[in-house]
Amino acid sequence: MCVWKFRLHASAIHLFISLTIATLAALLVFGWWYPYPYREISGGRELFVLVVAVDVVLGPLITLVIFNATKTRRHLMMDFTVIGLLQVAALSYGLWTVFVARPVHLVFEYRRMAVVHAVDIEPEMLAKAPPGLQKLPLLGPTLLSLRPLQGNEAIESILQATGGIPQAAQPNLWQSYEAAQPQILQESQPVVQLRSRFPAQTDAIDLAIAQTGKNPAELRYLPLLSRKLAWTVLIDAKSAQPVGFVALDSF
Repeated sequence: MCVWKFRLHASAIHLFISLTIATLAALLVFGWWYPYPYREISGGRELFVLVVAVDVVLGPLITLVIFNATKTRRHLMMDFTVIGLLQVAALSYGLWTVFVARPVHLVFEYRRMAVVHAVDIEPEMLAKAPPGLQKLPLLGPTLLSLRPLQGNEAIESILQATGGIPQAAQPNLWQSYEAAQPQILQESQPVVQLRSRFPAQTDAIDLAIAQTGKNPAELRYLPLLSRKLAWTVLIDAKSAQPVGFVALDSF
C-alpha cells in the first residue's frame, strides 16, 4: 500500500506539470493559431484536445507504473528523463500537426467567404502569390480576396477546384481584401434578412449582432465555408470589414 502511495504522489506531481505545459500550449494554439471562431470552424479545438489529452495522460500514467521509491536518485532521474523526452516528442509532433493545419487566410471567394488552411496550399503554388503574400502568416488568419479571372484562367481555376484545390487556396488569384470592397458589399445581404430566413435562430442572430456593437442597419452578411462547418460572417455595411460571426449555415 505504501508503494502505491508514493507512486500516486509522484504521478500527481507529474500530472500537475503536464497540465501546466498543456495550458501554455493552449495559450499558443488558441491565442495565435486558432483564435475565435477558427477553433470551432477549423477543428482546432478537437485536434488540440486529442493531442494534449494523449500527452497529459501518457507521462503521469507511465510514472504511476514505473515509479519506485527504492530506486537510486540516478535511476529515477534516468526514468524521468526518458518519460520527459517521450512527452516532449509527442507534444512537439502534436503541435506541429496543429500548426500545419492552422487557418492562414479568410478569403472573399467571389460570392462567399472561405477559410484557407496552411495544409490546403501547395508549396510550389505559394511562389505564384503576389509579392508580400508568399509567406503564410504565423499569428492567425489575415484577410484576402480573389481578383477577377482573366481569359482561360476561369477554366484552369475551376479544374483545380474540381481536383481538390479550392479557388481560395490558389495563391495566384490572391489580392488585398480592400481591392474587392465594392464586390463584397454588392454580394452581401442586409443582416436583417437572416432573421426572416432563420426565425428559429433569432436569438443567436441577435446575440451575434449585439456583440458587434453595431445596429442591424449597419451590418451585412456573407456565408462562410470552412474545413468543418458553414457559418456566417457579419460585415460592416460601409467598410466591408468582418466584425462578427454566427454559427449559422446561410448558404
